[in-house]
Amino acid sequence: MDKRTKITEILHEIAGKAISPADDESLFDSGLLDSFALADLVSAIEKAFDCTIPDADLNPRKFDSIERIEAYLEDHGK
Repeated sequence: MDKRTKITEILHEIAGKAISPADDESLFDSGLLDSFALADLVSAIEKAFDCTIPDADLNPRKFDSIERIEAYLEDHGK
């Protein structure tokens, strides 16, 4: 399974419904996720990609879209 597919599956799980956001769509501005879901999203990403995301990186802008999540993981070697 590729990284983007795995991220999309995580988003479906966190949102609790089938969603199909565009890769560059803001997950927070569109209402698919809210700031309370950020911790759940990061936790699921850590588990799925076997990584640790530091508290300093818990910023909605870093995880605002599928593209940004994918770029974050690539920048951090995951």
